Formats: sequence, structure tokens, C-alpha cells
Amino acid sequence: MFLSLPSLTVLIPLVSLAGLSYSASVEENFPQGCTNTTSLCFYSLLLPITIPVYVFFHLCTWMGIKLFRHN
Repeated sequence: MFLSLPSLTVLIPLVSLAGLSYSASVEENFPQGCTNTTSLCFYSLLLPITIPVYVFFHLCTWMGIKLFRHN
């Protein structure tokens, strides 16, 4: 069975924070080295931004479909 939405709401930010702290401890030039797309640090900063944006637009699409169907 899949994880429920409340558990994913807690789990995804914790995994993102763990990845961010890992890359902060591994990268020697953490804030400046995050601009290179081949760096692990770049993707650990991109992940916490991408997931909420995806969820927001997915919910907007779902709400639009629901409103279109019922009106």
C-alpha cells in the first residue's frame, strides 16, 4: 500500500533536509558550489523547491477539472 498524504507531507521535507545537510557536509564550497548543475548540491537545493511547485500545480489542475465537471 502507498504512503498516505499526511505521512508524505512530513516525509518529503525531511528527506530533502537530509539531502541538503548531506551535501552541505560533503561539499567544501557549499554556497558557491551549488550553481554547477553537475554538483549534487544543486539538485539537493532544487528538490525542495520542485516538489511543492509540482503539488501546487497538480492540485490546481485537479480543482479545475472538478469545477469544470460540476458546472
